[in-house]
Amino acid sequence: MSADLTAWDRVQLARSTERPTTLDFISAIFNKFMELHGDRVCRDDGAIVAGLATIDEITVTVIGQQKGRSIKQNMKRNYGMPNPDGYRKALRLMKQAEKFNRPIICFIDTPGAYCGIEAEERGQGEAIARNLYDMSGIKVPILSIVIGEGGSGGALALGVANEVWMLENSTYSILSPEGFASILWKDSKRANEAAEVMKITASDLQELKIVEQVIPEEEPLCVDNMDTVACQIRTGIIDFINRFREKTKDEIVTERYERFRNM
Repeated sequence: MSADLTAWDRVQLARSTERPTTLDFISAIFNKFMELHGDRVCRDDGAIVAGLATIDEITVTVIGQQKGRSIKQNMKRNYGMPNPDGYRKALRLMKQAEKFNRPIICFIDTPGAYCGIEAEERGQGEAIARNLYDMSGIKVPILSIVIGEGGSGGALALGVANEVWMLENSTYSILSPEGFASILWKDSKRANEAAEVMKITASDLQELKIVEQVIPEEEPLCVDNMDTVACQIRTGIIDFINRFREKTKDEIVTERYERFRNM
């Protein structure tokens, strides 16, 4: 992908409806996938997909935010913006993975957690905070991969990992460029300027040592040309699992803690 792209160009690519979703990557990377549903408190949230998968005969837990491509799909998936039920489902399966000693692979792709009043009434802030707190102590390796938008606490709720990787044209930020521009300059139309200031691109964040790896995209990514990227991610996941296989549970937790302390 051209280095001439601006941060705003990459924001637009990260948001593209043609970009592969979590389910597309799951299908391309893993041998088998069995989706699990529900948070055991309220309901199942379509914005979070999660379940068991196998890769190179290794069983892992996979969790990711899921967007839709059509209006109907986006209504089902709430445009990739999870409710508290989704984050509780994710944490339930992380705890299950810890119990059965399965590595956890997370795919991040959300403009942010859903901010509707019903989400707040059901404890959105608490659900995200609980994920941050509990993920820090999970005793199995966690890998998070930003495949599109990584927006605010809604993304970080799946991002407390031993390693975080980003696709070249994904973004990872404290809030949207439009929101940043509205707060700083009282003008959301200056979002393109905000994107440059915020340092939200994969190359910026790798330079700042926020992410460990950037996965290149040779052309605007879509389902039809994702095989090379999916193959690279698959190889990387297997390597990640093998590297952490020899570590003790305490070492896994300590390394995750030190990663964030050293930022």
